[in-house]
Amino acid sequence: MQPPGPPPAYAPSNGDFTFVSSADAEDLSGSIASPDVKLNLGGDFIKESTATTFLRQRGYGWLLEVEDDDPEDNKPLLEELDIDLKDIYYKIRCVLMPMPSLGFNRQVVRDNPDFWGPLAVVLFFSMISLYGQFRVVSWIITIWIFGSLTIFLLARVLGGEVAYGQVLGVIGYSLLPLIVIAPVLLVVGSFEVVSTLIKLFGVFWAAYSAASLLVGEEFKTKKPLLIYPIFLLYIYFLSLYTGV
Repeated sequence: MQPPGPPPAYAPSNGDFTFVSSADAEDLSGSIASPDVKLNLGGDFIKESTATTFLRQRGYGWLLEVEDDDPEDNKPLLEELDIDLKDIYYKIRCVLMPMPSLGFNRQVVRDNPDFWGPLAVVLFFSMISLYGQFRVVSWIITIWIFGSLTIFLLARVLGGEVAYGQVLGVIGYSLLPLIVIAPVLLVVGSFEVVSTLIKLFGVFWAAYSAASLLVGEEFKTKKPLLIYPIFLLYIYFLSLYTGV
């Protein structure tokens, strides 16, 4: 019987270490590359806290929901308040220049009413009327609201098709002629005749701007019944400014 031979040499695999002598280590070279490991941090692997789990089990998970930003909430302030400065400026020009020959579409003041433009005009008229009579501000706004209501009711009784918002806007915008003549009255206030003529001109200007927008063809022969109270309303507005 032959003695057993030497055991077979062990062939290391790629994942095993190979021990070499120090003499042979000088001829070895290479590099160790780091493994390509990807860490998945997706929502499926995030462990919820105890409080979150407790709320979800009790049916209060909706408290943890985050709503997406609504584009409607990022509107500019003027757009949020429905203030169109270009539209207000155009309406001001229509009131200050009521002649049809100028080519302005003046019906937009009546057909597309707004609140902020007339309110700004009324407040501005109140501010220039503050000289020595601070209580007149609230009274002017009250006359604007209830005076417009009176014109509206009268127009509907006479058969006109007009809304209260339209009357409120037209009456408010048509105060602009009285604002225009205000600085002129400060200059010629010592001349009684000239001052009276300017006051009459301002009242006729304001009344014509308002009446030409509110008094339509549907009134036919009843136009004076609506024009006259409009004229009286602006006389009263002027009296609040002049103190007469």
